[in-house]
Amino acid sequence: MYVLLTKSTDSYAQFITVLLLFVLVLGITALTTKWIANYQKQTGTNENIQVIETARIANNKFIQIVRAGEKYMVIAVCKDTVTMLGEIPEEQLKTGDPPQGFRFRELFEKTLKKQAWERSGSKGSQVDE
Repeated sequence: MYVLLTKSTDSYAQFITVLLLFVLVLGITALTTKWIANYQKQTGTNENIQVIETARIANNKFIQIVRAGEKYMVIAVCKDTVTMLGEIPEEQLKTGDPPQGFRFRELFEKTLKKQAWERSGSKGSQVDE
């Protein structure tokens, strides 16, 4: 009986130890990933080159407006090549807010209102027997 109790206690202790080590390794991995992401963000910032707008024209083919210094250029980006199509004067660029699609919150609230309306409508249409 004592042997069974000892084996049971040992297995619980081993499980708790493995669980704590797993959580520790997971925490170290998360911190390392966050540190590397911040490091790459700091080294990747550029003040002279910026992608202004991108449009997909086919699978793996894009047209981009890029600001390099004070010039605005249109480039075609393909799978293996990048081709400069031309320059655009800054005055010809349209600035403003990008078109907004549905935000999740708005869509969710609209769905809830619709369901509430359907429930209230269905209750009124039921005939009591």
